[in-house]
Amino acid sequence: MQVIVHTGAHYTDEERLMKCLLKNKQAFSDLGVAVPGPGKYRKLLRQTLIAMRKSAADPDAREVLLDAILDEETADRVILSNTNFFGAPRAAVRRGKIYPTAAERMSHFQQLFPDDEVEMFMGLRDPGSFLPAIYKESPKDELHDFLDGADPRELRWSNTIRDIKEANPGISVTVWCNEDTPMIWSQIVRDMAGMEPFSEIEGAYDLLSDIISPQGMARFETYLTSHPAMTEVQRRRVISAFLDKFALEDEIVEELDLPGWTDALVGELTDIYEEDVLEISRMPGVQLISP
Repeated sequence: MQVIVHTGAHYTDEERLMKCLLKNKQAFSDLGVAVPGPGKYRKLLRQTLIAMRKSAADPDAREVLLDAILDEETADRVILSNTNFFGAPRAAVRRGKIYPTAAERMSHFQQLFPDDEVEMFMGLRDPGSFLPAIYKESPKDELHDFLDGADPRELRWSNTIRDIKEANPGISVTVWCNEDTPMIWSQIVRDMAGMEPFSEIEGAYDLLSDIISPQGMARFETYLTSHPAMTEVQRRRVISAFLDKFALEDEIVEELDLPGWTDALVGELTDIYEEDVLEISRMPGVQLISP
């Protein structure tokens, strides 16, 4: 069986993506792909992984989990999604790393499914907006305490991904930038489900409809109807053009109100992030989905 772990940087589009996967639940099931509702496994899986910090899982843990997750459904591929898979916001930054327990969490997950093919899908986010957003969700009163004393300029997603791969070389990793999600939404869903390129999915433009004006969405749908033979690359260019013209500013621009969090710092973090993503794209065993 192929077991897909889907997670992402806090405040990305992971929950929207989960809704899209569930919208295609029956169609995916016909292909042997199970998309169980999060309520069936998130708490159970979290408790199991926490317990594994102290002792190894029982030999029958896999079967118990799958029985609860699949509920008699048969599948060759199962997709499990949780934005907080690598920890709650309060523990997102420690010891100079983003999600420092990610490698250990994936190791425990692999131990739960030792004979299965485990794949990880993860959305990344520019630390310039990710860190303020997740800090607001943490119980820490001071940003310095939340960052555990780290300089935000030194935090790298590549360190997190590298730790995961070094601890779990057999796990394939697919990542993307949350900033690119509107253009690559369909591919993310198809790749997660193991579908062929250009396969039709329901809700292919759900995210786009949330972030552009109704007028823009109507024009976009009309354009698609009149240009049915577009390639994926052409489609992404069209989406980008419609975003430039019809994007709802309140949906795509976030106010960052933190002491010391200047435009200059955010710009510097964005430059570092772009270089970091390029480094991630060069890692063996890591696929970067990009426009």
